[in-house]
Amino acid sequence: MLKKLQKLIADRRFVGGVLLAVQAAVVICVIAFVSLSWMWVYRMCTILSAIIVIWLIRKYDNPAYKIPWIVLILLFPIFGGLFYLFWGNTPFNRNRARHRQRLRHPDFSAVPEPPASEEMAAALPRYTRGARYIQNESAMPVWGDTATTYYPVGEKQFAAMCEALESAEHFIFMEYFIIEPGKMWDTLLDILVRKVREGCEVRVMYDDAGCLGTLPHSYDKYLCSLGIHAVRFNRFIPTLNTYLNNRDHRKICVVDGNIGFMGGINLADEYINERIRFGHWKDTGVRLMGPGVANMTEMFLQMWEYTTKDRFFDRDRYMPTVVRSGDGYVQPFYDSPLDDRNVGETVFMHIINRAQRYVYITTPYLILDNEMITALTVAAQSGIDVRIITPGIPDKKLVYRVTRSYYQQLHRAGVKIYEYRPGFLHAKMILSDDDVAVVGTMNMDFRSFFLHFECGTVLYGGETISEIRDDVLDTMGLSRQIDDEWFRSVPWLASIAASILRLFAPML
Repeated sequence: MLKKLQKLIADRRFVGGVLLAVQAAVVICVIAFVSLSWMWVYRMCTILSAIIVIWLIRKYDNPAYKIPWIVLILLFPIFGGLFYLFWGNTPFNRNRARHRQRLRHPDFSAVPEPPASEEMAAALPRYTRGARYIQNESAMPVWGDTATTYYPVGEKQFAAMCEALESAEHFIFMEYFIIEPGKMWDTLLDILVRKVREGCEVRVMYDDAGCLGTLPHSYDKYLCSLGIHAVRFNRFIPTLNTYLNNRDHRKICVVDGNIGFMGGINLADEYINERIRFGHWKDTGVRLMGPGVANMTEMFLQMWEYTTKDRFFDRDRYMPTVVRSGDGYVQPFYDSPLDDRNVGETVFMHIINRAQRYVYITTPYLILDNEMITALTVAAQSGIDVRIITPGIPDKKLVYRVTRSYYQQLHRAGVKIYEYRPGFLHAKMILSDDDVAVVGTMNMDFRSFFLHFECGTVLYGGETISEIRDDVLDTMGLSRQIDDEWFRSVPWLASIAASILRLFAPML
């Protein structure tokens, strides 16, 4: 019993949750007590809540985010408005996250060949608008002469990453949401330490909130003691604020500027099925070799500058130096919660709206706003074969209930839903018509589209897309299709509970 208690106290997630709950309880108790003692405080809090509700109605936020807050404020007018000031999407809270500095505009002049945006537009004109949108909003262009490799499971990407890291001669950049000691990370860390001793520049950035349950709070200092430049992104400080939601959910690995990895795979043993938590862990990733890696390098450098305030004035030495033969085009990109542009969701929308035959999506979480529901249902009702694969075994039961609450509306419109029976599907992909696909870190949920720092690689044309398609079809073969019989088996009380949870889904 004592050991369990010690373990619980040492868990930063537990301690942080307790501190946040205590702060919230103190705020509620203080406001309630003061309001009962001084009626003018009660009136002022109620007036504040009314003003915030009116402001929310007029605000250009996504309705899926505004409605839960409006409901909470109306239910608890005394402290609902104050809680929105603490946790809501207010200009003050957003400015606190933006305070560091603006992201520098990338410079790709040192890349051995120019971007291939015009060539891609000529070869695949249907996707010109989407590619131009990404370039305009995130300054990440399309590249050719880049070899691509698709990894249908984490084990294969892990082996390729080890080989790539062993080949490093100049630098290694790694940016991940989760790092956890074990076979995967320990193996990679041994290589990184060896490369530091050989004179390589090694930089590692990890999300502090994502690693609450996996790393001690001073792990960055330990890495620095090994000669690795290490940074914790958005250090977790358990106070009532909204920028704790802005997590670095990206997964990027760059070696010498010529090799880059991206996808859903974090650096923990469940991602390579060395640790079994929720059945077989199905994840995916992609490797780029050539000029296309320049976008990944720029993304990493921008985030490092944003986090540390350091400036890289010699960025040219991190740019690719080789070209590789490739039969398609690539466009790695990022999405940031610090602006009013939902790049990730818009990229998905472009693909769905331009589909002519099919759209296949894999996602661990399915929490959709009205715009995405409309895009998916209209596509299905227009004769497009729309299929979505979600996990058969959940990692978060509450979120899983919300995910399932969207099935019926999509199913009635003709969208085919599948659940991966062997275990947990963590892959985050969308592909369409054998000529476009995205492999990245974005879930089909509110957090990924609106709150997190995310990234993905768009693949235009090429044989790699056929490999992705074949893998998705194989995954469907291992999945159960949701049908009318499945809906009849769902208890009506569970269905009602899920619908209520769905109202507050953007806050989960």
